[in-house]
Amino acid sequence: MEFPEGFLWGAATAAFQIEGGAELRGPCIWDTFCRTPGKVRGGDTGDVAADHLRLWREDVALMAELGLGAYRFSVSWPRVRSGGIGFYDALVDELLSHGIQPCPTLYHWDLPQELEDAGGWPERGTAYAFAAYAEQVGRALGDRVGLWTTLNEPWCSAFLGYASGVHAPGRTCPADSLRAAHHLNLAHGLAVAALPSCARAGIALNPSAVRPLTGSAADADAARRIDALANRIFTGPLLHGAYPQDLLEDTAAVTDWAFVRPGDEALIRQPLGFLGVNYYTPAVVSASAAPGAPRADGHGAGGRSPWPGADSVAFHQPPGELTDMGWSVDPTGLHALLTRFAREAPGLPLLVTENGAAYAPGLHDPQRIRYVREHLAAVHRAIADGAPVEGYFLWSLMDNFEWAYGYGKRFGIVHVDYGTQVRTPRSSARWYAGVARSGRLD
Repeated sequence: MEFPEGFLWGAATAAFQIEGGAELRGPCIWDTFCRTPGKVRGGDTGDVAADHLRLWREDVALMAELGLGAYRFSVSWPRVRSGGIGFYDALVDELLSHGIQPCPTLYHWDLPQELEDAGGWPERGTAYAFAAYAEQVGRALGDRVGLWTTLNEPWCSAFLGYASGVHAPGRTCPADSLRAAHHLNLAHGLAVAALPSCARAGIALNPSAVRPLTGSAADADAARRIDALANRIFTGPLLHGAYPQDLLEDTAAVTDWAFVRPGDEALIRQPLGFLGVNYYTPAVVSASAAPGAPRADGHGAGGRSPWPGADSVAFHQPPGELTDMGWSVDPTGLHALLTRFAREAPGLPLLVTENGAAYAPGLHDPQRIRYVREHLAAVHRAIADGAPVEGYFLWSLMDNFEWAYGYGKRFGIVHVDYGTQVRTPRSSARWYAGVARSGRLD
Protein backbone atom coordinates (compact mmCIF):
# COMPACT_ATOMS: atom_id res chain seq x y z
CA MET A 1 0.00 0.00 0.00
CA GLU A 2 1.72 3.10 -1.27
CA PHE A 3 0.90 6.44 0.35
CA PRO A 4 0.87 9.65 -1.70
CA GLU A 5 4.07 11.54 -2.42
CA GLY A 6 4.64 14.12 0.30
CA PHE A 7 2.46 12.33 2.86
CA LEU A 8 3.44 13.61 6.31
CA TRP A 9 4.70 10.93 8.70
CA GLY A 10 4.92 12.12 12.28
CA ALA A 11 4.37 11.51 15.96
CA ALA A 12 2.69 13.61 18.62
CA THR A 13 3.11 14.61 22.27
CA ALA A 14 1.68 17.24 24.63
CA ALA A 15 3.51 19.69 26.88
CA PHE A 16 2.03 18.76 30.26
CA GLN A 17 2.43 15.07 29.53
CA ILE A 18 6.15 15.09 28.76
CA GLU A 19 7.88 18.37 29.61
CA GLY A 20 8.18 18.45 33.38
CA GLY A 21 9.89 21.61 34.63
CA ALA A 22 6.78 22.65 36.51
CA GLU A 23 8.84 24.92 38.77
CA LEU A 24 9.84 27.02 35.73
CA ARG A 25 6.29 28.00 34.76
CA GLY A 26 3.09 29.16 36.37
CA PRO A 27 0.53 26.63 37.57
CA CYS A 28 -2.15 25.24 35.28
CA ILE A 29 -5.44 23.50 35.95
CA TRP A 30 -3.80 20.08 35.72
CA ASP A 31 -1.30 20.96 38.45
CA THR A 32 -4.24 21.78 40.71
CA PHE A 33 -6.20 18.72 39.63
CA CYS A 34 -3.26 16.39 40.28
CA ARG A 35 -3.02 17.69 43.82
CA THR A 36 -6.69 17.09 44.53
CA PRO A 37 -6.92 13.76 46.39
CA GLY A 38 -8.51 10.97 44.39
CA LYS A 39 -8.46 12.72 41.00
CA VAL A 40 -5.32 11.10 39.48
CA ARG A 41 -4.35 7.48 40.00
CA GLY A 42 -1.50 7.07 42.43
CA GLY A 43 -1.40 10.79 43.13
CA ASP A 44 0.85 11.21 40.07
CA THR A 45 1.69 14.70 38.80
CA GLY A 46 3.24 16.24 35.71
CA ASP A 47 6.01 17.95 37.69
CA VAL A 48 8.76 15.88 36.02
CA ALA A 49 6.86 13.71 33.52
CA ALA A 50 9.33 12.50 30.85
CA ASP A 51 11.72 15.41 31.61
CA HIS A 52 11.55 16.61 28.01
CA LEU A 53 12.39 20.16 29.09
CA ARG A 54 15.88 18.88 29.92
CA LEU A 55 16.22 16.08 27.35
CA TRP A 56 14.66 17.74 24.30
CA ARG A 57 17.80 17.63 22.14
CA GLU A 58 18.12 13.89 22.78
CA ASP A 59 14.45 13.47 21.93
CA VAL A 60 14.78 15.37 18.64
CA ALA A 61 17.80 13.25 17.71
CA LEU A 62 15.69 10.16 18.40
CA MET A 63 12.93 11.46 16.11
CA ALA A 64 15.48 11.95 13.36
CA GLU A 65 16.82 8.43 13.93
CA LEU A 66 13.28 7.12 13.48
CA GLY A 67 12.88 8.98 10.21
CA LEU A 68 9.99 11.18 11.31
CA GLY A 69 9.15 13.97 8.91
CA ALA A 70 7.03 15.97 11.35
CA TYR A 71 6.57 16.43 15.08
CA ARG A 72 3.30 17.59 16.59
CA PHE A 73 3.98 19.09 20.02
CA SER A 74 1.99 21.46 22.18
CA VAL A 75 3.06 24.82 23.53
CA SER A 76 2.47 25.29 27.26
CA TRP A 77 0.34 28.41 27.74
CA PRO A 78 1.47 28.85 31.39
CA ARG A 79 5.12 28.45 30.33
CA VAL A 80 4.75 31.19 27.73
CA ARG A 81 3.06 33.42 30.32
CA SER A 82 6.09 32.85 32.54
CA GLY A 83 8.51 33.99 29.83
CA GLY A 84 9.41 30.54 28.54
CA ILE A 85 8.78 31.04 24.83
CA GLY A 86 12.53 30.64 24.25
CA PHE A 87 12.27 26.90 24.84
CA TYR A 88 9.92 26.50 21.88
CA ASP A 89 12.01 28.84 19.76
CA ALA A 90 15.05 26.59 20.29
CA LEU A 91 12.98 23.41 19.82
CA VAL A 92 11.71 24.62 16.43
CA ASP A 93 15.25 25.41 15.29
CA GLU A 94 16.49 22.00 16.42
CA LEU A 95 13.68 20.20 14.61
CA LEU A 96 14.36 22.09 11.39
CA SER A 97 18.07 21.34 11.62
CA HIS A 98 17.16 17.62 11.54
CA GLY A 99 14.71 18.01 8.66
CA ILE A 100 11.64 17.57 10.86
CA GLN A 101 8.66 19.85 10.31
CA PRO A 102 7.51 21.52 13.57
CA CYS A 103 3.73 21.36 14.01
CA PRO A 104 2.79 23.16 17.24
CA THR A 105 -0.56 22.90 18.98
CA LEU A 106 -1.43 26.01 20.96
CA TYR A 107 -3.68 24.38 23.55
CA HIS A 108 -3.58 20.84 24.88
CA TRP A 109 -5.62 21.24 28.07
CA ASP A 110 -3.16 23.16 30.31
CA LEU A 111 -5.22 26.29 31.01
CA PRO A 112 -3.33 28.71 33.30
CA GLN A 113 -4.82 28.40 36.76
CA GLU A 114 -5.33 32.15 37.07
CA LEU A 115 -7.66 32.05 34.05
CA GLU A 116 -9.63 29.19 35.60
CA ASP A 117 -9.85 31.21 38.82
CA ALA A 118 -11.43 33.98 36.71
CA GLY A 119 -14.06 31.54 35.40
CA GLY A 120 -12.20 29.34 32.90
CA TRP A 121 -13.59 28.33 29.53
CA PRO A 122 -17.22 29.05 30.48
CA GLU A 123 -16.20 32.74 30.50
CA ARG A 124 -15.98 34.61 27.21
CA GLY A 125 -12.86 36.47 28.27
CA THR A 126 -10.85 33.24 28.17
CA ALA A 127 -11.33 33.06 24.39
CA TYR A 128 -9.89 36.55 23.97
CA ALA A 129 -6.99 35.76 26.30
CA PHE A 130 -6.27 32.74 24.11
CA ALA A 131 -6.26 34.88 20.97
CA ALA A 132 -3.68 37.21 22.53
CA TYR A 133 -1.54 34.22 23.47
CA ALA A 134 -1.85 32.79 19.93
CA GLU A 135 -0.71 36.10 18.48
CA GLN A 136 2.32 36.13 20.81
CA VAL A 137 3.39 32.60 19.88
CA GLY A 138 2.71 33.28 16.21
CA ARG A 139 5.03 36.29 16.27
CA ALA A 140 7.77 34.25 17.94
CA LEU A 141 7.62 31.11 15.78
CA GLY A 142 5.66 32.07 12.68
CA ASP A 143 8.70 32.69 10.50
CA ARG A 144 9.56 28.97 10.75
CA VAL A 145 6.21 27.25 11.39
CA GLY A 146 3.71 26.72 8.60
CA LEU A 147 1.28 24.23 10.20
CA TRP A 148 -0.56 25.24 13.38
CA THR A 149 -3.21 23.51 15.47
CA THR A 150 -5.26 25.85 17.65
CA LEU A 151 -6.97 23.42 20.05
CA ASN A 152 -6.61 19.75 20.80
CA GLU A 153 -9.83 17.87 21.48
CA PRO A 154 -12.03 20.73 22.71
CA TRP A 155 -14.73 18.14 23.48
CA CYS A 156 -12.57 16.81 26.31
CA SER A 157 -11.79 20.29 27.61
CA ALA A 158 -15.48 21.22 27.69
CA PHE A 159 -17.29 18.05 28.73
CA LEU A 160 -14.75 16.03 30.72
CA GLY A 161 -13.53 19.21 32.41
CA TYR A 162 -16.83 20.97 33.14
CA ALA A 163 -19.60 18.31 32.96
CA SER A 164 -18.33 14.95 34.25
CA GLY A 165 -15.34 16.39 36.14
CA VAL A 166 -12.99 13.49 35.35
CA HIS A 167 -10.51 15.93 33.78
CA ALA A 168 -9.23 19.25 35.04
CA PRO A 169 -10.61 21.54 36.33
CA GLY A 170 -13.00 18.87 37.64
CA ARG A 171 -16.22 20.88 37.55
CA THR A 172 -19.65 19.25 37.12
CA CYS A 173 -22.06 21.79 35.64
CA PRO A 174 -23.75 20.76 32.36
CA ALA A 175 -24.64 24.34 31.44
CA ASP A 176 -21.05 25.46 31.98
CA SER A 177 -19.81 22.64 29.74
CA LEU A 178 -21.89 23.96 26.84
CA ARG A 179 -20.69 27.50 27.51
CA ALA A 180 -17.13 26.15 27.52
CA ALA A 181 -17.66 24.38 24.20
CA HIS A 182 -18.82 27.61 22.57
CA HIS A 183 -15.97 29.67 23.97
CA LEU A 184 -13.47 27.05 22.84
CA ASN A 185 -14.95 27.31 19.35
CA LEU A 186 -14.72 31.10 19.58
CA ALA A 187 -11.13 30.85 20.80
CA HIS A 188 -10.25 28.79 17.74
CA GLY A 189 -11.73 31.35 15.37
CA LEU A 190 -10.03 34.28 17.09
CA ALA A 191 -6.70 32.43 17.17
CA VAL A 192 -6.81 31.60 13.44
CA ALA A 193 -7.33 35.29 12.73
CA ALA A 194 -4.40 36.16 15.04
CA LEU A 195 -1.86 33.73 13.55
CA PRO A 196 0.37 34.68 10.60
CA SER A 197 -1.73 34.91 7.45
CA CYS A 198 0.73 32.76 5.50
CA ALA A 199 0.28 29.82 7.90
CA ARG A 200 -2.04 26.84 7.58
CA ALA A 201 -4.08 26.70 10.74
CA GLY A 202 -6.50 23.97 11.77
CA ILE A 203 -8.00 22.28 14.78
CA ALA A 204 -7.66 18.72 16.15
CA LEU A 205 -11.05 17.29 17.05
CA ASN A 206 -11.73 13.89 18.59
CA PRO A 207 -14.84 13.07 16.57
CA SER A 208 -16.79 10.00 17.54
CA ALA A 209 -17.75 7.26 15.09
CA VAL A 210 -21.17 6.77 16.69
CA ARG A 211 -23.15 3.62 15.95
CA PRO A 212 -26.60 2.57 17.17
CA LEU A 213 -26.74 -0.75 19.03
CA THR A 214 -29.74 -1.94 17.03
CA GLY A 215 -31.73 -0.86 14.02
CA SER A 216 -34.52 0.58 16.15
CA ALA A 217 -35.66 4.18 15.71
CA ALA A 218 -34.96 4.83 19.39
CA ASP A 219 -31.33 3.72 19.09
CA ALA A 220 -30.91 5.74 15.89
CA ASP A 221 -32.12 8.81 17.77
CA ALA A 222 -29.67 8.08 20.60
CA ALA A 223 -26.85 7.99 18.04
CA ARG A 224 -28.08 11.28 16.58
CA ARG A 225 -28.01 12.92 20.04
CA ILE A 226 -24.46 11.76 20.74
CA ASP A 227 -23.32 12.72 17.25
CA ALA A 228 -24.60 16.25 17.90
CA LEU A 229 -22.72 16.54 21.21
CA ALA A 230 -19.55 14.77 20.14
CA ASN A 231 -19.17 16.03 16.57
CA ARG A 232 -21.59 18.59 15.21
CA ILE A 233 -21.28 20.97 18.17
CA PHE A 234 -17.86 21.71 16.66
CA THR A 235 -18.20 20.99 12.95
CA GLY A 236 -21.45 22.94 12.76
CA PRO A 237 -19.93 26.36 13.42
CA LEU A 238 -16.46 25.44 12.13
CA LEU A 239 -17.59 24.19 8.73
CA HIS A 240 -21.05 25.65 8.26
CA GLY A 241 -21.21 28.75 10.43
CA ALA A 242 -24.06 27.61 12.69
CA TYR A 243 -24.84 25.26 15.55
CA PRO A 244 -27.18 22.44 14.47
CA GLN A 245 -30.82 23.01 15.38
CA ASP A 246 -31.29 19.54 16.88
CA LEU A 247 -28.40 20.18 19.31
CA LEU A 248 -30.06 23.39 20.50
CA GLU A 249 -33.37 21.57 20.96
CA ASP A 250 -31.80 18.58 22.75
CA THR A 251 -30.06 20.85 25.26
CA ALA A 252 -32.81 23.46 25.70
CA ALA A 253 -33.54 22.21 29.22
CA VAL A 254 -29.86 22.74 30.12
CA THR A 255 -29.25 26.19 28.61
CA ASP A 256 -30.89 28.76 26.36
CA TRP A 257 -27.60 29.35 24.47
CA ALA A 258 -27.82 33.08 25.16
CA PHE A 259 -24.02 33.11 25.47
CA VAL A 260 -23.79 32.84 21.67
CA ARG A 261 -23.67 36.47 20.57
CA PRO A 262 -24.55 37.77 17.11
CA GLY A 263 -21.57 37.28 14.82
CA ASP A 264 -19.92 34.59 16.96
CA GLU A 265 -20.56 31.77 14.50
CA ALA A 266 -19.09 33.82 11.66
CA LEU A 267 -15.99 34.46 13.80
CA ILE A 268 -15.67 30.72 14.43
CA ARG A 269 -15.95 29.84 10.74
CA GLN A 270 -12.49 30.98 9.72
CA PRO A 271 -10.81 29.47 6.63
CA LEU A 272 -9.28 26.16 7.72
CA GLY A 273 -5.92 24.97 6.47
CA PHE A 274 -6.84 21.44 7.56
CA LEU A 275 -9.12 19.49 9.86
CA GLY A 276 -7.36 17.25 12.35
CA VAL A 277 -8.92 13.92 13.34
CA ASN A 278 -7.93 12.19 16.59
CA TYR A 279 -9.27 8.64 16.62
CA TYR A 280 -8.90 5.67 18.94
CA THR A 281 -12.18 3.71 19.13
CA PRO A 282 -15.85 3.94 18.06
CA ALA A 283 -18.93 4.45 20.26
CA VAL A 284 -21.94 2.11 20.34
CA VAL A 285 -25.11 3.55 21.91
CA SER A 286 -28.71 2.69 22.67
CA ALA A 287 -31.70 4.66 23.84
CA SER A 288 -31.56 3.81 27.52
CA ALA A 289 -29.47 1.99 30.07
CA ALA A 290 -30.56 -0.55 32.63
CA PRO A 291 -30.87 0.96 36.12
CA GLY A 292 -27.47 1.12 37.78
CA ALA A 293 -25.61 -0.03 34.67
CA PRO A 294 -22.11 1.46 34.31
CA ARG A 295 -21.59 4.03 31.57
CA ALA A 296 -19.12 2.47 29.11
CA ASP A 297 -18.32 5.61 27.11
CA GLY A 298 -14.56 5.17 27.57
CA HIS A 299 -14.05 8.49 29.37
CA GLY A 300 -13.47 7.48 32.96
CA ALA A 301 -15.76 6.52 35.79
CA GLY A 302 -16.99 9.91 36.95
CA GLY A 303 -20.30 10.05 38.75
CA ARG A 304 -21.67 12.64 36.33
CA SER A 305 -22.38 12.33 32.61
CA PRO A 306 -20.33 14.27 30.06
CA TRP A 307 -23.35 14.28 27.73
CA PRO A 308 -25.69 17.17 28.67
CA GLY A 309 -29.15 16.65 27.30
CA ALA A 310 -28.38 12.99 26.58
CA ASP A 311 -27.82 11.60 30.08
CA SER A 312 -30.11 8.65 29.48
CA VAL A 313 -28.23 7.36 26.43
CA ALA A 314 -26.47 4.07 27.15
CA PHE A 315 -22.98 3.24 25.87
CA HIS A 316 -21.97 -0.35 25.12
CA GLN A 317 -18.63 -2.09 24.93
CA PRO A 318 -18.15 -3.38 21.38
CA PRO A 319 -16.99 -7.00 21.08
CA GLY A 320 -13.45 -7.95 20.15
CA GLU A 321 -9.91 -7.03 21.11
CA LEU A 322 -9.35 -4.26 23.68
CA THR A 323 -6.34 -2.04 24.29
CA ASP A 324 -4.94 -1.45 27.77
CA MET A 325 -7.36 1.47 28.08
CA GLY A 326 -10.28 -0.91 27.63
CA TRP A 327 -11.02 0.58 24.20
CA SER A 328 -12.10 -1.67 21.35
CA VAL A 329 -9.84 -1.97 18.31
CA ASP A 330 -11.86 -1.02 15.25
CA PRO A 331 -10.12 0.80 12.37
CA THR A 332 -13.34 0.99 10.37
CA GLY A 333 -14.34 3.93 12.56
CA LEU A 334 -11.34 5.94 11.34
CA HIS A 335 -12.21 5.21 7.71
CA ALA A 336 -15.82 6.25 8.35
CA LEU A 337 -14.82 9.58 9.90
CA LEU A 338 -12.30 10.49 7.20
CA THR A 339 -14.73 9.75 4.38
CA ARG A 340 -17.53 11.55 6.25
CA PHE A 341 -15.51 14.77 6.50
CA ALA A 342 -14.40 14.44 2.89
CA ARG A 343 -18.09 14.46 1.91
CA GLU A 344 -19.06 17.19 4.36
CA ALA A 345 -16.25 19.60 3.45
CA PRO A 346 -15.03 18.72 -0.06
CA GLY A 347 -11.47 19.76 -0.70
CA LEU A 348 -10.61 20.46 2.96
CA PRO A 349 -7.27 18.75 3.74
CA LEU A 350 -7.44 16.17 6.51
CA LEU A 351 -4.75 15.07 8.96
CA VAL A 352 -4.87 12.17 11.38
CA THR A 353 -3.50 14.21 14.26
CA GLU A 354 -3.62 11.36 16.81
CA ASN A 355 -3.98 7.61 16.59
CA GLY A 356 -2.39 4.91 18.70
CA ALA A 357 -2.90 2.50 21.56
CA ALA A 358 -1.81 1.78 25.12
CA TYR A 359 -0.44 -1.66 25.83
CA ALA A 360 1.78 -3.37 28.41
CA PRO A 361 5.11 -1.67 29.15
CA GLY A 362 7.39 -4.20 27.44
CA LEU A 363 9.79 -3.33 24.64
CA HIS A 364 8.36 -5.92 22.24
CA ASP A 365 4.85 -4.72 21.34
CA PRO A 366 3.37 -6.66 18.41
CA GLN A 367 -0.16 -5.61 19.47
CA ARG A 368 0.70 -1.95 18.94
CA ILE A 369 2.26 -2.71 15.56
CA ARG A 370 -0.90 -4.53 14.52
CA TYR A 371 -3.11 -1.70 15.81
CA VAL A 372 -1.19 1.01 13.94
CA ARG A 373 -0.87 -1.07 10.78
CA GLU A 374 -4.62 -1.75 10.65
CA HIS A 375 -5.43 1.93 11.19
CA LEU A 376 -2.92 3.03 8.56
CA ALA A 377 -4.58 0.58 6.18
CA ALA A 378 -7.90 2.28 6.98
CA VAL A 379 -6.30 5.66 6.16
CA HIS A 380 -5.05 4.24 2.88
CA ARG A 381 -8.56 2.98 2.04
CA ALA A 382 -9.99 6.40 2.86
CA ILE A 383 -7.50 8.06 0.52
CA ALA A 384 -8.44 5.57 -2.21
CA ASP A 385 -12.09 6.51 -1.58
CA GLY A 386 -11.34 10.18 -2.17
CA ALA A 387 -10.53 11.54 1.30
CA PRO A 388 -7.73 14.16 1.03
CA VAL A 389 -5.66 12.86 3.95
CA GLU A 390 -2.23 14.52 3.96
CA GLY A 391 -0.55 13.03 7.02
CA TYR A 392 -0.59 10.78 10.07
CA PHE A 393 0.71 11.53 13.58
CA LEU A 394 1.11 8.52 15.81
CA TRP A 395 0.22 8.94 19.48
CA SER A 396 2.55 8.92 21.14
CA LEU A 397 6.22 9.39 20.49
CA MET A 398 7.05 8.36 24.06
CA ASP A 399 5.41 7.12 27.24
CA ASN A 400 3.99 10.01 29.23
CA PHE A 401 1.64 11.24 31.93
CA GLU A 402 -1.73 9.90 30.80
CA TRP A 403 -3.94 12.46 32.53
CA ALA A 404 -6.24 10.97 35.20
CA TYR A 405 -4.58 7.57 34.69
CA GLY A 406 -1.22 8.96 35.82
CA TYR A 407 1.76 6.95 34.60
CA GLY A 408 -0.11 3.65 34.50
CA LYS A 409 -0.93 3.67 30.78
CA ARG A 410 1.76 3.60 28.10
CA PHE A 411 1.03 4.84 24.58
CA GLY A 412 4.64 5.44 23.50
CA ILE A 413 6.49 3.78 20.67
CA VAL A 414 9.49 4.80 22.80
CA HIS A 415 9.64 3.33 26.30
CA VAL A 416 10.50 5.75 29.12
CA ASP A 417 11.99 4.51 32.38
CA TYR A 418 10.60 7.16 34.70
CA GLY A 419 13.23 6.42 37.34
CA THR A 420 16.20 7.08 35.05
CA GLN A 421 14.48 8.89 32.13
CA VAL A 422 16.25 6.52 29.73
CA ARG A 423 14.46 6.25 26.38
CA THR A 424 14.39 2.90 24.57
CA PRO A 425 12.61 2.50 21.22
CA ARG A 426 10.12 -0.35 21.20
CA SER A 427 9.80 -2.73 18.29
CA SER A 428 6.85 -0.60 17.14
CA ALA A 429 9.18 2.40 16.82
CA ARG A 430 11.51 0.49 14.50
CA TRP A 431 8.56 -0.79 12.50
CA TYR A 432 7.02 2.68 12.18
CA ALA A 433 10.39 4.11 11.15
CA GLY A 434 10.40 1.69 8.23
CA VAL A 435 6.92 2.76 7.19
CA ALA A 436 7.79 6.46 7.48
CA ARG A 437 10.96 6.09 5.40
CA SER A 438 9.36 4.02 2.67
CA GLY A 439 5.91 5.61 2.60
CA ARG A 440 4.30 2.20 2.26
CA LEU A 441 2.73 -0.66 4.18
CA ASP A 442 3.99 -4.07 3.14
